[in-house]
Amino acid sequence: MMNSMNVPSKRSTLERKLDKLILALFGTLFMMCLIGAIGSGIFINQKYYYLGLDKGVAAEFNPSNRFVVTALTFFTLITLYSTVIPISLYVSIEMIKFIQSTQFINKDLHMYHAETNTPALARTSNLNEELGQVEYIFSDKTGTLTRNLMEFFKCSIGGEVYGSGVTEIEKGAAQRNGIKIQELRKSATAIQEKGFNFDDHRLMRGAWRNEPNSDTCKEFFRCLAICHTVLPEGDESPEKITYQAASPDEAALVTAAKNFGFFFYRRTHTMIHVRESCVEKMGKIQDVAYEILNVLEFNSTRKRQSVVCRYPNGRLVLYCKGADTVIYERLASGNDDLKKVNRAHLEQFGSAGLRTLCLAYRDLSPETYESWNEKFIQAKSSLRGRETKLDEVAELIEKDLILIGSTAIEDKLQEGVPACIETLSRAGIKVWVLTGDQMGTAINIAYACNLINNEMKQFIISSETDAIREVENRGDQVEIACFIKEEVKKQLKKCLEEAQHYLHSAPGPKLTLVIDGKCLMYALDPTLRVMLLNLSLNCTSVVCCRVSPLQKAQVTSMVKKGARKITLSIGDGANDVSMIQAAHIGIGISGLEGMQAVMASDFAIAQFRYLTDLLLVHGRWSYLRICKVIAYFFYKNLTFTLTQFWFTFQTGFSGQRFYDDWFQSLYNVIFTALPVIIVGLFDKDVSASLSKRYPELYKEGIRDAFFKWRVVVTWACFSVYQSLVFYHFAITSSASGKNSSGRMLGQWDISTMAFTCVVITVNLRLLMICNSITRWHYISVGGSILAWFMFIFVYSVLRENVFFVIYVLMSTFYFYLTVLLVPIVALFGDFIYLGIQRWFFPYDYQIVQEIHRHELDDNTSAGSLEVGRQRTAQEEGNPLPREISRHTGFAFDSPGFESFFAAQLGIYAPQKAWDVARRASMKSKPKMPQRN
Repeated sequence: MMNSMNVPSKRSTLERKLDKLILALFGTLFMMCLIGAIGSGIFINQKYYYLGLDKGVAAEFNPSNRFVVTALTFFTLITLYSTVIPISLYVSIEMIKFIQSTQFINKDLHMYHAETNTPALARTSNLNEELGQVEYIFSDKTGTLTRNLMEFFKCSIGGEVYGSGVTEIEKGAAQRNGIKIQELRKSATAIQEKGFNFDDHRLMRGAWRNEPNSDTCKEFFRCLAICHTVLPEGDESPEKITYQAASPDEAALVTAAKNFGFFFYRRTHTMIHVRESCVEKMGKIQDVAYEILNVLEFNSTRKRQSVVCRYPNGRLVLYCKGADTVIYERLASGNDDLKKVNRAHLEQFGSAGLRTLCLAYRDLSPETYESWNEKFIQAKSSLRGRETKLDEVAELIEKDLILIGSTAIEDKLQEGVPACIETLSRAGIKVWVLTGDQMGTAINIAYACNLINNEMKQFIISSETDAIREVENRGDQVEIACFIKEEVKKQLKKCLEEAQHYLHSAPGPKLTLVIDGKCLMYALDPTLRVMLLNLSLNCTSVVCCRVSPLQKAQVTSMVKKGARKITLSIGDGANDVSMIQAAHIGIGISGLEGMQAVMASDFAIAQFRYLTDLLLVHGRWSYLRICKVIAYFFYKNLTFTLTQFWFTFQTGFSGQRFYDDWFQSLYNVIFTALPVIIVGLFDKDVSASLSKRYPELYKEGIRDAFFKWRVVVTWACFSVYQSLVFYHFAITSSASGKNSSGRMLGQWDISTMAFTCVVITVNLRLLMICNSITRWHYISVGGSILAWFMFIFVYSVLRENVFFVIYVLMSTFYFYLTVLLVPIVALFGDFIYLGIQRWFFPYDYQIVQEIHRHELDDNTSAGSLEVGRQRTAQEEGNPLPREISRHTGFAFDSPGFESFFAAQLGIYAPQKAWDVARRASMKSKPKMPQRN
């Protein structure tokens, strides 16, 4: 129930920034109204006798009460300038995001998993652009990086290792060290089925009876067959039966017991039936019914599961399996050699990337059990704090355990995970792995995922040290807590000092931090949290092992709130729900552990590798589009309102409107509405394949390069300039313009002409910011301008104040000259600015555009995205700039692109403006398609 909480409401960082922009626009509106109101109070005067400001005039024009005039004019101007607030912006953005989610993300064939028939699913449309700004990814391991297809691979029983296979992790480690591993042939007794990939003739087909530790082997197999909550389905035969388990691990362990000769085939409310082979003598099969008295279930806090059962002969046994850390704390004293050997085997299994569990048991006397069972029943019937009381009662019996051995289960990596993590790393995204596995397993999985390599400096903070074990053996919990906290503090301080040293040395190695759950518990203490955060932020990758779901959420919140970076959490199980909800963006993997993570997430995908498309393609495109939409809305509303503001100065701050009411009402609804939505849906700087080919482009979103206050101020400056152009030409028209009958143009003539210029200019300005122009852009822009003319043709016939205005204007040569000249003059400054910016201060995506400007667009049909071209081995060996350059003799031959490619290699190289400008003189021919 703790994991089934409602998904919290989330808002993107861009939306919060938009709120600040809206507040700034309200401040601008207030200042404009205040200036107009004060000007009205100063301007109103009886000396302007021709205005008729005598006695009996309305209060808003009464010179004898200037305060009332100022106040009333202020409220009048609020309604007049209210168009500066883009009310329709939120509606347009929601419409754009909804279509992006339902039509683009949900229907992307590159994120469709054919094996499970699972497409990507956007469960919210609030966070589309947030996907383009992620800097930290927190990932679960099992089922997220791995396939969650568990196979029993090896085991340790009574201090002896069984199993002869080689894992994928071991093969990868051997390749990194230049060692060749020969494939081992399967023995004649080997059995391979779903959940079981074990080969060792010493245990198969009853051969375990000949082992020196045969009694321990028997307890081991019975623990596997009894200590679980698996439900059998189908025929009660080993070949046809299927197991329904809460996790793939449990199913694999029960399947292993079956293949070892302890076949669990039936379960009732109080009994477990096991068909045991070769127990008393070779070849003998007997059905044994074990009475299940109590089940102490697994949870993320306990990290173990126990079953109290009664044998047919009356023997009472507690079987327990769980993480090595919690099992070792509850073992009986003595038998230290076995503990030491088994711990070494656990480390060996972990280094092979295997998931480990420890198995133990305890014989119970009837008196001990009856006394404990009374407390158990009381705790189970409690109405308040039942879970806590059950855990406390379990502690009373889960002690003085006898170690049987340990299991090792292989969970293979998902396809494409290493390549995906490497691509995300190049994009400037840091990946943290938060797992419940032991440290050795987590480190080797990190190696296999390209999250850690041998060139990195590793900081390892572990509780598995001799000093900590010595204190733990004394059993004083207060002493243990104080000692571990002090040790963690020392380690954090030491690692942080080393990290600072490496960061200031050039070139320093990349850093990675590995910390286990016990140390993390103390490191998250408020006194050490800042030190942990500083160390973590200096590292390229972080691996947290043996962590609980609560710790996953705490680590995520620490970075989210402490570093104020955009975070993304991804997981597949119920234990990942808290982490998913704590991050800015939660991704659920629709895997084998149910749908809890998906139901709590913001987006759902089937495989980890789909993050590349979700972030680098959809996320980056959404961020760029939404930034353009917001900036353009701000620009067009401010430009339109400022023309009215300048007109106020000429009308004595009286509140006289410049435009007709319907012009003002339909400006945002019809005449400029559709083009900006088209840009928000279809504009893209580079194709999907180039977005994945150059993941460094994603860093512009992390830096929030396209929605800084500098960008807003730039748009505001052009709004002021263009509004002055419109106003100046309007004033000039009113002074010297004449219609065909020789009369001067009136106010409605001038305002209609100015409005025509505004509609044409702002729509053409939209085309200037588009990176790709489709037929929908032309249709929307041309249709918006055409809609204005169609409207005014009809409206000028029906409305008295603008009666036949457009017909009068179109009968003059002056109208056509103005409509042609004003947009050119208004957009000239924008044209110069965009040209200088692209030549001398290009964005990264503009450099990529220049590189591939002669290549055909690789768009595919609607409903799917581009497929990146796979480069051959020969192409991979050549630097990309030299492939497309016509120059030779330079390290980076493409002019002006040196800093971009240097950044990809981690080298700082300042841009050279003259090299970028050199592109203007380059005349390269388009590439001709090569024939095979």
